[in-house]
Amino acid sequence: MDDLYREQIIERFKNPHHRGELDPHDYSFEDDNPLCGDRIRIDLRVNADDIVTEAAFSGRGCSISQASADLVVEFIIGQSVSYVRALTKEHVLDLLGIELGPVRLKCALLSLKVAKASVYGLGDDLLA
Repeated sequence: MDDLYREQIIERFKNPHHRGELDPHDYSFEDDNPLCGDRIRIDLRVNADDIVTEAAFSGRGCSISQASADLVVEFIIGQSVSYVRALTKEHVLDLLGIELGPVRLKCALLSLKVAKASVYGLGDDLLA
């Protein structure tokens, strides 16, 4: 089963479904992992009911960080902002489907950190 998930990670790294930027966006945040240089930005658009209607990520990094970002962005489309705020590392690890060591875990969870920071209002307006 791990091989199937490893193939999914490589495929998402090579051909991400949600790479890009949204302009305008309602929420956005960018951060990096200084230990390895992975960098991810996530942009979200939400409707009047606080449901994520569009999402995209951009950045650079290893296959785990980039595949994780693509999977997280796909997962949160259609979810409420409050649901995104409640996401846990278990959600991300379930999406990836493989066991990760401590170093790769930081790569995988960068997208979770960025997505949650954006919907907690740590985005453009506070960084300007």
